[in-house]
Amino acid sequence: MNNLTKKEEKWNWRVEQQTAFEQLKQIFISRSLLVVPDLDKKLRVEADTSNFATEGVLSIKYKDGKWRPVAYISKSLNETEQNYEIHDKEMLAVICCLEA
Repeated sequence: MNNLTKKEEKWNWRVEQQTAFEQLKQIFISRSLLVVPDLDKKLRVEADTSNFATEGVLSIKYKDGKWRPVAYISKSLNETEQNYEIHDKEMLAVICCLEA
């Protein structure tokens, strides 16, 4: 399905894409994707930014050593934010994650 988002790729929805879509849909509706935050456990913020958007995930570490997502964020940058230096954009991404 990632190929369908490429600029040079012609849109062509075939059986392969439909099967992948159905599998993803089943995962989303059958599993709990987000966990409830527990402040007694380790928390981690992973954030990234581009010239036009910022995104991130807040995760919690469970006893099995796996990190599970608590919250996701995605935010388009406004005109002023797009002019920030890259380190300021990255910090904005972290702040957005912590506010979520």
